[in-house]
Order: sequence, then structure tokens, then C-alpha cells
Amino acid sequence: MKRCYYVPLLLGCMILMLVSCKMNKSARDETEIVKPDSVPTSSNLSRKVTFQPYWVATAQFAGYYMAKEMGLYKKYGIDLEIIPFQPFYSTSDLIKTGKVDFMASWLVNAIQMRASGVDIVNIAQFSTRSSLMLLTKKSSGISELSDMNGKRAGIWTGFELHPNALFKKYHLDVKIIPIGSSNNLFLKDAVDIGIASWFDEYHSIINSGYEPEELNIFFFADYGLNFLEDGIYCLAEKRKKEPQLCADFVNATAEGWTLAFENPDKAIDIVVAYAHKSNLPVNRIHQKWILDRYRDLYKHDGKYSTVLKEADYLFAANVLKEGGLITQTTSFQDFYKHY
Repeated sequence: MKRCYYVPLLLGCMILMLVSCKMNKSARDETEIVKPDSVPTSSNLSRKVTFQPYWVATAQFAGYYMAKEMGLYKKYGIDLEIIPFQPFYSTSDLIKTGKVDFMASWLVNAIQMRASGVDIVNIAQFSTRSSLMLLTKKSSGISELSDMNGKRAGIWTGFELHPNALFKKYHLDVKIIPIGSSNNLFLKDAVDIGIASWFDEYHSIINSGYEPEELNIFFFADYGLNFLEDGIYCLAEKRKKEPQLCADFVNATAEGWTLAFENPDKAIDIVVAYAHKSNLPVNRIHQKWILDRYRDLYKHDGKYSTVLKEADYLFAANVLKEGGLITQTTSFQDFYKHY
């Protein structure tokens, strides 16, 4: 009879031991996956934060996705939600109304947004060189900028600032044909000039059957228009009220980019997963090209920085103003805060 009392007790102890071991193993496994650094968080409270990229899930935002999935934002006390890009919603409206806390943007677009009345500020500047280019086929006979006069250029809707500034600077009369994200008009000779970024569309075009030797490339940076691209922006009010949050978001993102560049295969795995969540087609080879080019664009002479230089800001702002593309600018001190 005594054995009837000890058996249930023994079984209960064994079950508790098994459950405890499983819980400890899960905790160890989670730690191995996340691997956060030992740097203490600036806050013991998890702050809910939203961020929106300016385009769909690709490796051009790998640093953000990497930082989220590898626990870097959590390390800084940030519970981040990445709001997927939606072409029917204006990022300026989302950040102005507080639906998005932080956003990524190219410098000239941010300057234009600020000039239109959205009180945004730059808190980190990742890119050091413009990736933007115009393309022509050598068979078109357009081999110099002057040859573009009177021609048709397919330009992304919303990104007319760069080519307009280039055409104004070199006194060219070029008809802009609005396009979406497709290269089809250029590939089918419906336009004489195409627009492309080095990290994305250029690679797609040469993979569509064109050899690099068959194309003429006109980098904006090579023609005195090195408009910097990816930076992090938020409302001036948020920067003023929550400076530590801004610093933490920048630091976590910078660590995410470092981790992505050091672990490209893992970074691409994460990017592909995000693309699949949005039912987007994705190509690993193309994503690898994008990540490699971003490493080139973010590192200058082997150095990595998040600083926006005053000269780069003033150059972009003055070109836009002189070209009549904006009517007012703000001081560098009001536009930028380094963390």
C-alpha cells in the first residue's frame, strides 16, 4: 500500500524535471538564435516603435530586418514594428500623423518633404554616394549628356528631382515619361533613356539580356550631383522629446547593418522571408548583388559612418532651390542631429 503513494510522487518529480529541462533548453536555444550583445539596454521598458522603408522588402533594407530578427532592437529596449511599404499611402502623411515613428528616405526627398511643411529631421545618414544613374543603349547613339536633348526619359514617379536637377544644370530639354518600377519601356525602346540604381535596376537590366558593354552609364555623382541617399528621419518633435529613443534606434540599426554585411547569407535569408510575407517575388542572386552594392555605398575608403556632412546637405538643398524644385530650405543645424 505504501508503494501506491510513492509511485505517483516519483512520477510527478520526473515530469517536473523533464519540463524544467525542456524549458531551460528552449531558453538556451533562443539565446543561441538571437545572440544579443552584452551592452545594457538604455531602458528596462520595451518601447513600441514603428518604422517604414520607402520601398518593398529587399536587401536595401537588410540592416533593419537583421536588427529586428536578431534581437538588436530589443537589446536597446525597442519593440519594433516594420510597416510594409504601401504605394497608395504617403510616407509623409504617415509620419506627420504619428502613424510612423521613423522612416528611411533619400536626402533630396527629405529636403523636399521638409520644404513642403513636414517638420522632419535627419538623425543618421548611411549612404556616402549616390547610386543613381541614367542609362542609354549604345545602339541609340546617345553617348554624351548633350545627346539627350530632345529625347524621352522614363523616370520613376516621385523621383523626378534628380533628373530634373541634372537636366536643368546642363540645359537639356528632355521629356520625362512617368514609369513605375518596371524597366519594360527602356528594354522595348519606348523611351531613349532609362533611370536605374546601381544596386537594383542596373543588375536587372544586364540580366535581361544586355551586356554591360552595350550600355552607356551616366552616374549622377560623376556629373556633380552626388545626392546622398538612405538616411533615417523622424519628426523634430520626437527628436526633441525622445532623444534617447532616437539614439537607440540609430545604434541598433547601425549594428544591424554591420551584422548583415558580416553575415550576408543569413541577411538574405531574412530578407527573402520578409518578401515572402508580402507575397513578393524574390531572387537570392539579385538580393546578394544589392547587399554587396550597399556595402560599397555605405563604406567610404573602408570606413563606416552615419554622419551627414553639412556640405552634402547644403549642396543638395542649394541645387534644388536654384533649380526651382523647392522654394525654401532650413538650416543644417535644424535639419540634422547626430547620434
